[in-house]
Amino acid sequence: MRTNASIIFRFFLACGDLLALLLSFTVAYILRVSLDSRPITANIGSIEFITYVAMLLPLWITLFYMLGLYTPRIYDYRAKEIPRLLVAAVMGIMLMVSFSFFTSIALFPAKMVAVYAGGISFVILVVFRTLLRVIKYITLDHRHGLMRLVIIGNNDATVSLASFLAHNPRSGYYIAGIVASEKYLVPALKKKFYDSLEEAIEKARPDVIMQTDSKNSESNYELAVNHHMRYQYIPTHRALESTRHTTEIIGTLPVITVQTTPLIGYGRIVKRVVDVIGSALALVLSSPVWLITIVIMAITEPGAPIFFHQKRLTRNDKIIHVFKFRTNKIAYNGLTPEEAFEKMGKPELIKKYRNGGDQLPNDPRITRFGRFMRVTSIDEIPQLLNVLRGDISLVGPRALVPEELKKYPKKHLILSVKSGLTGLAQISGRRDISFEDRRALDVYYVHNWSLWLDIQIIFKTVWHVLFRKGAV
Repeated sequence: MRTNASIIFRFFLACGDLLALLLSFTVAYILRVSLDSRPITANIGSIEFITYVAMLLPLWITLFYMLGLYTPRIYDYRAKEIPRLLVAAVMGIMLMVSFSFFTSIALFPAKMVAVYAGGISFVILVVFRTLLRVIKYITLDHRHGLMRLVIIGNNDATVSLASFLAHNPRSGYYIAGIVASEKYLVPALKKKFYDSLEEAIEKARPDVIMQTDSKNSESNYELAVNHHMRYQYIPTHRALESTRHTTEIIGTLPVITVQTTPLIGYGRIVKRVVDVIGSALALVLSSPVWLITIVIMAITEPGAPIFFHQKRLTRNDKIIHVFKFRTNKIAYNGLTPEEAFEKMGKPELIKKYRNGGDQLPNDPRITRFGRFMRVTSIDEIPQLLNVLRGDISLVGPRALVPEELKKYPKKHLILSVKSGLTGLAQISGRRDISFEDRRALDVYYVHNWSLWLDIQIIFKTVWHVLFRKGAV
């Protein structure tokens, strides 16, 4: 089996990180000591400073490793990589400051050197990693460093996988052979067809065997092991798509336990702490918006209620009442869409509303200012109170009314975690995707929750709200 290209890339990634950090501390030293006329607190020469930094760089690389910055699932996705680089830069500086404090070794000639180094290192790390990623993509586009792959299986996943990999060299794979019935052969790959896996291994000389069904999986795995090849499979049991499963030995048998969601134990505690701090901070920052909204509503509709509350479902089928700024006209406030359209004498809008994914252009129930609040998502702000109370979370599946969830077969999966003020569906263009697609995103969130995912969703929510990229 040839050397995995990803191992080589990770080596260069670590080398690039070391170079970026050395450069960052050098620039920080020059900015504060050489170009700043203010007195310094410790007389440390440039050579001595860089020597200390170089000695502590293994701590940084260890920190990067612990944060997953050398794993493909992180460094291949900038939305995951950049926040972790920011955390790594801050934690790395804190480690060095702590080292200086406990050893009484003056590492920094002035406090601002540490501050400069933290900010500069984050920027240079992002730049260096971006350049390395570009070089990697250019190399893969020219078909260098690809892992030779044989796909085996007779199902739609075979067609989907082969079609994707054949046109995406950046995946890191080159299809050297395929073992499948004619029904599942991609036309462009018919010349690479083999009757059996044994023949494919002998003639195509692959590095990886990837199976898309469960037929003969045990013997295929043994073949891969005997030929020192990597074996990968696409789970045919949907539960195994969850990222959280553990294996234990009962008697002499390995037993896999599949968790519905990784949001259990300490994860739930951490998420609640983030909810309390985040919602309290958001309530303070949004207080001017509250005041302006209440004043406008009081002027445009004197005596009318400002707030609206509605029954929704959250974790474990618990019924809660979520708060929102009222956007409907008084005559339709508190009514279901069906009741409202019947009342206004337009029952034909009910079908149009439901077929449109529970939304309707120029919905006649909504006030003019209410339409503005929905577009800007201002009407959602009072739900911060629900977050603070613990009814819902800042991030999670959409809190839906019981009637909406009745038509979704996986509702109990969605209700295994707290509903959220925002979520994947909202940042993916909630008003532009179907009800089924929104719920599929909710299911993905349940299966793949992580604190990093929550942070990404929060930042993207702010971005979408500010630039109106689909109402949240």
